[in-house]
Amino acid sequence: MTTSSSQTAPRYSRILGTGSYLPEQRLTNADLAAQLARDGVETSDEWIVERTGIRARHFAAPDQTSSDLALPAARAALEAAGVAAEEIDLIIVATSTPDMVFPSTACLLQQKLGIAGCAAFDVQAVCSGFVYGLTVADAMIKSGAASKALVIGAETFSRILDFKDRTTCVLFGDGAGAVVLGASETPGLLASQLHADGRHVDILCTPGTVSGGQVLGHPLLKMDGQAVFKLAVGVLEKVARAVLEKAGKTDADIDWLIPHQANIRIMQGTAKKLKLPLEKLVVTVDQHGNTSAASIPLALDAAVRSGQIKKGDTVMLEGVGGGFTWGAVLLDL
Repeated sequence: MTTSSSQTAPRYSRILGTGSYLPEQRLTNADLAAQLARDGVETSDEWIVERTGIRARHFAAPDQTSSDLALPAARAALEAAGVAAEEIDLIIVATSTPDMVFPSTACLLQQKLGIAGCAAFDVQAVCSGFVYGLTVADAMIKSGAASKALVIGAETFSRILDFKDRTTCVLFGDGAGAVVLGASETPGLLASQLHADGRHVDILCTPGTVSGGQVLGHPLLKMDGQAVFKLAVGVLEKVARAVLEKAGKTDADIDWLIPHQANIRIMQGTAKKLKLPLEKLVVTVDQHGNTSAASIPLALDAAVRSGQIKKGDTVMLEGVGGGFTWGAVLLDL
């Protein structure tokens, strides 16, 4: 029996390019407060900034869908990667605000990109969705099931907000962020870990559904802010440390932390628990608000394009959202 002297080289995945898109309409806290005041809801710039760190957000136009936002983000990522749309053999869209019940937003995006044949599907893990999608794409590339993947977070959360509830409607915005992930001989995504705990479904949810042509249940977002805050800080530290251990790295190896952009206090609390100086924390929540699955790729693209994050940097991405879901990815750019 003869044994081959050559073995198949390990296959990894690496981010080749990033992109993002924000809708044209930008609302500052003062703009939103004035809009809410017309409906008898009181809030202010000071109240919002003090509790969340948010100063502005973008809302999609009435005729803009999540796939509409995803399209320019995808094109920007493809251009940055130097990859033609026709080379993509996997599309994953993380969203909680799909264009329709079905088909998937990923299939609608595929059509708008003018390509056909590759696998395309949505991931629903709310604010952790991009981390989930990136982990799935990484596994498919490592297995040989795909070679070049578009992974996108796209949301139109303004459609599911209760504008009579000032504790939630001031938090969220719309947008899309994208990456092109490609097969590589050297590791890009170093380690990841995903979790969920369905016992906490009630603390953050939009518990409506469609049946017989009618909306059943409550079709707008509901959140227990204190419960979410308490859970988020604890699980984000634990999952980040687990991913570091999996990758054989330590806190000191992290050049940049990009958490889900929900609340500046949660983000800063996580950085401190990881013993990271706040200068290593990428922050866009002040200008974007909470864009759910889009927040991490939006922040990543902003940091890459501004020159804040450079090639070779080690970056920790982590998200937590309704479900209750959470996860983290450690990667080298």
